[in-house]
Amino acid sequence: MDDGVRANGNKVGLLERLQAGPVICAEGYLFEFERRGYLQAGAYVPEVVLEHPDLVAQLHREFVHAGSDVVEAFTYYAHREKLRLIGKEHLLEAMNRQALAIAKGVAAEIGTLFAGDICNTNVFVADDTSRRTVRAMFEEQVGWAVEAGVDFVIGETFSWGEEALIALDVIKRAGKPAVMTLAIHQAPETRDGWAPEEACARLEAAGADVVGLNCIRGPRTMLPLLRAIRERVNGHVAALPVPYRTHDEEPSFQSLRDPAYPEVPGGRPFPVALDPFTCTRYEIADFARDAYDIGVRYLGVCCGAGPHHIRAMAEALGRTPPASRYAADMSKHAFLGTDPRLKPENRDYATEL
Repeated sequence: MDDGVRANGNKVGLLERLQAGPVICAEGYLFEFERRGYLQAGAYVPEVVLEHPDLVAQLHREFVHAGSDVVEAFTYYAHREKLRLIGKEHLLEAMNRQALAIAKGVAAEIGTLFAGDICNTNVFVADDTSRRTVRAMFEEQVGWAVEAGVDFVIGETFSWGEEALIALDVIKRAGKPAVMTLAIHQAPETRDGWAPEEACARLEAAGADVVGLNCIRGPRTMLPLLRAIRERVNGHVAALPVPYRTHDEEPSFQSLRDPAYPEVPGGRPFPVALDPFTCTRYEIADFARDAYDIGVRYLGVCCGAGPHHIRAMAEALGRTPPASRYAADMSKHAFLGTDPRLKPENRDYATEL
């Protein structure tokens, strides 16, 4: 954990931290728990919060161990619409309060920032009925987050700029700092037709403390959009790509195609056959340096992230989180190493590996 989290024994808030340097926020809980067998791909409802709270707490700790400055409550997709789809709407409040309690406990235990989270509702269509519906959904989740004592609230993965503005209004009315990030699909615009930099400028003007992008795009196809955002807005910028090798022809991780596996559902590897496209820790480190160089200060990795990605990001920013104690040291590898204590004859095998 970065020593800057506390000053004179008191927790330093998000905005003060950003003034002093970069803030790392680990995300990716949905994909990680799906990989581990505790969450179902498709609906992606975080039932693990209620069924295995100890595992959620442990993953929070692992991400902080790797370098995250924030423990983000696992309330992504823990909203009324998602729970309705699986017939468990009655668990809505319990799931949110449990996720917040778990995150709060870990944040207090380690001394990190504690964030609430709301996200895209998947019911917004820019009419009055959906505007009222999503506002009510945001109000109940933000209300529980405020009661839990969050330091700030993240509003993320919004494809509609207007939906993000509604979420922001709810957060600001609750009196909490807001980190607002948009999800940009294949077309480089929101579903309202706003360019990312325009949408972020509107969010900043409406009171967002941090604006930027998360999810959907990998490092290579997110970075150009970040440059335009950084030039347009005055405040802090956020960047949390997915750790997948998206490119100009397939700029989102949903649009990636793998000709080696044409039998995957729909012909696309998203969401459970993305392994061949996964970014290495070195690619994430490169992204962190590139984003920092253009003025991005709120950084993280979204769906698909593992703690090793977060450690790579932290180290690229000049930090040595606890996990750095176990950073790779190939000098000690039995066949590829250079440590003089290794048996000389082992090196002869190196060319065969």
